[in-house]
Amino acid sequence: MGYANSDHGNAAPLAVKILIAGGFGVGKTTLVGAVSEVAPLRTEEYLTHASVGVDDLEGVGAKSTTTVALDFGRITINRDIVLYLFGTPGQERFWFMWNDLVNGAMGAVVLVDTRRLEVSFASIDFFESRGIPFVVGVNCFHGVKDRTPEEIRRALDLDPQVPLAFCDARDRTAGRDVLLTLIDHLMAARPRTTAHPVA
Repeated sequence: MGYANSDHGNAAPLAVKILIAGGFGVGKTTLVGAVSEVAPLRTEEYLTHASVGVDDLEGVGAKSTTTVALDFGRITINRDIVLYLFGTPGQERFWFMWNDLVNGAMGAVVLVDTRRLEVSFASIDFFESRGIPFVVGVNCFHGVKDRTPEEIRRALDLDPQVPLAFCDARDRTAGRDVLLTLIDHLMAARPRTTAHPVA
């Protein structure tokens, strides 16, 4: 990832597409809404009786809506980088959307809920299988940190180089910090060019 024409004072910032993924009810829509500097686009619909027996609502009994296509938001990191955030639908019946949403994405945040870690396994597998860099954001519901980073890493079978950060998806600063963790991860993964001496 580089800065096109970064030596120009009036150069356009680099646009970076980021996916916010994870299982149903882990806080994706909340995170996008908390950090976006523009009114977020949401495609939420109310859960109805038609979802009974189709959607797994265990552990999210108070949730009354679900994302059926995507969430969209934008946040300016600095004058050189603007992130365009695309929140993925979490329910299995909408996973087909992911194949379109992933086009052009440079990285992802996988949000997890420690009470229901299994609902985010598919997100991690998706990005690993496509070689897309990602970080794990542990959404601490009600401010509770009930597992250590080591326990979460083991449960999710994370590679050692995948960053993990605790956050509150409702808090703008905490959400921004998770996104900065991803940017740092992407920058660290950039191939380094070797300078060759001029003959």
